[in-house]
Amino acid sequence: MLRSLAATAALAVGVTGLATTPAVASTSEVFYGFAWADGADTLRITPAEATLVKGGGVLRYKLTPVPGAKERRLNYSGVDFRRITAECGLKETEGVVKLDGKGLGRTRCQDRDLTFALRLDPVPIRVSLGTTKRIHEILATPSDSKTAYGTIKRQNDTTVVFTKGGRSVKLGYTDLVFNRVTGKCGDAWLSGHVNARRDGLGTKVCTTPAFTKVMKGVRHPVLAKVDYNPRTGQLLQVWEVFGDA
Repeated sequence: MLRSLAATAALAVGVTGLATTPAVASTSEVFYGFAWADGADTLRITPAEATLVKGGGVLRYKLTPVPGAKERRLNYSGVDFRRITAECGLKETEGVVKLDGKGLGRTRCQDRDLTFALRLDPVPIRVSLGTTKRIHEILATPSDSKTAYGTIKRQNDTTVVFTKGGRSVKLGYTDLVFNRVTGKCGDAWLSGHVNARRDGLGTKVCTTPAFTKVMKGVRHPVLAKVDYNPRTGQLLQVWEVFGDA
């Protein structure tokens, strides 16, 4: 959804020269980042550096990871939530982006609408914790994914920990592609290799529910190739690798 929203906005208004302005904080505690669902009426977010990017008639935020920033969990029950879509229940902007002069979503919505949005993808947001708890959806600048080999280990039904070269990162997922070496999507991890290429990568395309189910049966980190977005922390594609014996 994040890539679709950014593309839709660019098509709607066009792109011209860009100017950057640091995001301005208020007297309340304010932070920005990509929010992930983390239980009932709860999200997790790692605060990021936010830079407002002006260009082509649309306002976006570039969210840059801050070294050493700690993940936070926030209960959003009863929150004042403002979306960038024209209506609260839309999956996409459908060509209409509702932003105020600071690039913040202005369609008044409720906590259940945030729950809905979090089911689709990570949501770029501005959090304000003052007298009123308020969350604005924002439009994030596009960012590229990367592929890498490493190990993955399940944390919960929507999160894995990816480790490469001794460094670990938490990756969430909502809708991914799972490429298996096994005969069936529901087979245990590396219980066969009939669909492995010569380089060991899986070729059988499976779904997100299949990945979640298989990972529940894995008790130790397993070798995989992944495609993920470092900025959003989103896992996009996983290849099972034959040879992780």
